[in-house]
Amino acid sequence: MQDTENRGGLGRPPRGERFGKRGETDMAPPTRRDVVFETLAFRPPPYVPWAWKPTLACADRLRRHLGLQDLGPWLGSHFCDVGVEVGHFEPLGSDRWRDLYGVVWDRTVDKDIGTPIDWPIREPKDLDDYTFPDVAADSWYAGVAQTLAAHPDRFRRYMLGFSLYERAWTMHGLTETLTDMAARPAFIEDLLDRIVEHNLVQIRRALEFDVDAVRFGDDYGMQTGLIMGASYWRHFIKPRLARMFEPVRSAGKYVFLHSCGCVTELLDDLVEIGLSAFNPFQPEVMDVDAVKRRYHGRLAFHGGMSVQSTLPFGSTEAVRAEAARLLDLGRDGGYIFASSHDVPFDTPPENLVAMMDVVRGQAGLA
Repeated sequence: MQDTENRGGLGRPPRGERFGKRGETDMAPPTRRDVVFETLAFRPPPYVPWAWKPTLACADRLRRHLGLQDLGPWLGSHFCDVGVEVGHFEPLGSDRWRDLYGVVWDRTVDKDIGTPIDWPIREPKDLDDYTFPDVAADSWYAGVAQTLAAHPDRFRRYMLGFSLYERAWTMHGLTETLTDMAARPAFIEDLLDRIVEHNLVQIRRALEFDVDAVRFGDDYGMQTGLIMGASYWRHFIKPRLARMFEPVRSAGKYVFLHSCGCVTELLDDLVEIGLSAFNPFQPEVMDVDAVKRRYHGRLAFHGGMSVQSTLPFGSTEAVRAEAARLLDLGRDGGYIFASSHDVPFDTPPENLVAMMDVVRGQAGLA
C-alpha cells in the first residue's frame, strides 16, 4: 500500500494549516473546496461533502416542486465542473443531434445525451481520412476561466467525457468496436491510440487552468460484470488510461473516473495507474461498505445512493435512513456523497428533499 498522505494528499498542507483545527475559533471556516481536499486526503472532514445532479426532466420536476428557478444553491454542490462532460452538439431536427466528432445522436427518449445512430468510422480506411476536432483551439475552453473565478470556494474538476472506450464505440459503433477487439485488434489499437493523443492535448490545456482534478468518463461495466472482460480491458484500455492519468498526477492534481456497472475487479488496476476517486459507486453491483473499507487510504469514492431502488421507489423514511448510513460511512474521509448516477425523472421530489435534509443537516445547514 502506498503512503496515504503522499497518495491522497498530493502535497496539500494538513487541515490545520488551511482552515484551523477543531477547537480553534480564530481561523476561517472551511470552504467546500477545503472539505473535499480533506476527504480526498483520507482525513476525517468537518462533514461529508456532496455533489449530485438531476437529469433534465428530474430538474424540471424538482424546480416546480420547490418553486425555484435556480436549483444551484439548493443542490449545494461541492464541485465546480468545467470542460466537456458529454460533448458539443448541433441540432439536426427531429430530436437528432450531431457532435463535433461526427456522431449523430437520437434524443427521442434520452434527452440528456441520447443514443448514437450514425458514426464516422465504419472501416479502417475511414480512420486514415478522419480529422479530430481541434481541442487546442481557445474556443474549446471558452468560459472555463470565468466559471472557475466565479466559484473559488468549490473543488474544481475538468470534465473529459467519453474519454477512451466510449469515444471509440461512439465513433465506430458499439457492436463493431467490441467485435473488432477480437477480429481486427490492430485497428482498434490504432483508433484508441489516436483518441489518447487527441485527449492528451486537451488534458494539457486543461491543466493550464486552476483545476484540482481531471474527471474521465468511460463506462466499462454492465449490471452483471465487465462489458469486454478483464483481459481485453487490461490489454486495450488500462495502458492507455495510464498514459492519460500520468500528466494529471505529475501536475499534482487528482484523477476522477466515472464508470457505471460492476467493475470491482478493476479497482486494483485503477489504483495502480493513479486513480484518486471512483464514481458512481453503484450499491446494486458493489458492496459499498466492504469496498470503501478495503480501499480506504488508496481510493476515494463518490456516489452510493441508489437511483435504481431507494431514491425512485423507497419511502422518505428509507431515503433518510440510507442517506444517514452513507454519511456515517464517510466520517473518516475517502467518500463524497452522491446519487449513483444522475437522478432520473421518476424519482419523487419528496425523496430528494428528504435526502438533502439529512445531507445538509450533517453539515450544520438548515
